[in-house]
Amino acid sequence: MVLSDKSIKEQLENGRIIIEPVDYSDIQPASVDLHLDSKFLVFTNSRQPYIDVKQSLDGLTELVEIDNESPFMLHPGEFVLGSTTENIELPDDLVARLEGKSSLGRIGLVIHSTAGFVDPGWKGHLTLELSNLSRLPISLYFGMKI
Repeated sequence: MVLSDKSIKEQLENGRIIIEPVDYSDIQPASVDLHLDSKFLVFTNSRQPYIDVKQSLDGLTELVEIDNESPFMLHPGEFVLGSTTENIELPDDLVARLEGKSSLGRIGLVIHSTAGFVDPGWKGHLTLELSNLSRLPISLYFGMKI
């Protein structure tokens, strides 16, 4: 079952679902718009010749933070990790799905490739697997609906 906007609001009001901060205008008919945080983990492909999944991944990424005015430029073919500004908490009997906004998908921005399932009992900021499939760079802004 997918929760309706009315059910989402009821779950928020009774504290079963927590979204902090929450803006009730972001609640859609059966979803909630979340926002992009200012921090990105960028892969440092100039430091390692390849990714060996059996080895430590320490040092594979570096943290890049943008301010409120300047965008993060996601270049064609680039993959970075981002997160939501919102902290999410789910009860033990509800799951959620992370889906990118279709308007962003139509310009070639993939919001997640594998981690779209949010487990029951989840607490934290959601990780976004951001990829640019277009031939042009895409500007990403702190706080934009993602």
